[in-house]
Amino acid sequence: MTSEVPTRAYRRLTVEERRRQLLAAALELFAHRTPEEVSLDDVAETAGVSRPLVYRYFPGGKQQLYEAALRSAADELEQCFAEPEDGPLTERLAHALTRYLAFVDEHDTGFSALLQGGSVVETSRTSAIVDGVRRAAAGHILRHLRVPEPGPRLRLTVRMWISSVEAASLIWLDEGKEPAAEELRDWLVEQFLVCLLATAGRDAQSAAAVRAVLELEGAEGAVGAFVRRVLPVVGDAGHLL
Repeated sequence: MTSEVPTRAYRRLTVEERRRQLLAAALELFAHRTPEEVSLDDVAETAGVSRPLVYRYFPGGKQQLYEAALRSAADELEQCFAEPEDGPLTERLAHALTRYLAFVDEHDTGFSALLQGGSVVETSRTSAIVDGVRRAAAGHILRHLRVPEPGPRLRLTVRMWISSVEAASLIWLDEGKEPAAEELRDWLVEQFLVCLLATAGRDAQSAAAVRAVLELEGAEGAVGAFVRRVLPVVGDAGHLL
């Protein structure tokens, strides 16, 4: 009696599955190398396919593939700030930043290339994709503040903070990912509170938003801990009143 050796059934990938496979391979490469250092041959080898097959799905070549990979990464990055609008704002921001910094950590070199620009494959379309991520993140934060029609000062404050988060992420990578991601996350949350308070002193709408935020914060939460750390530093500032 002879035994038959089972063979693994081969399943042809659908068009969408193949495209996702190629994008995943491109993102893996762009995460650790700048766009200039990645070739279509590299993508084909990483995906385990032929170069002509890559061209079949991306006839525009490397530029089209890079833009598609960038769009895929941007979609993931946008979702980092899509947090349910429940609970204290500081907790929501902490959850969003945990995902954001995990993305930064995973994509490393690619994240730096993405935000610093200057790539030979950078175009108005790629710049628009990156700017779209920033605007989407700002939109999520403004919704968390529950201000239906935010004015220019509040919008400016949120967009400035988004820029500071990007800058801090790049510096964090340059500094060998020090301090720890959790510490950087909490620090950025506190910086948002400080920025919001500074704006509240000049803008009634922002002041109302701050009051609403503080109503949901507990004494043992992020705001309470921040106040307890800062008060000893400030000391007796009564002479300034």
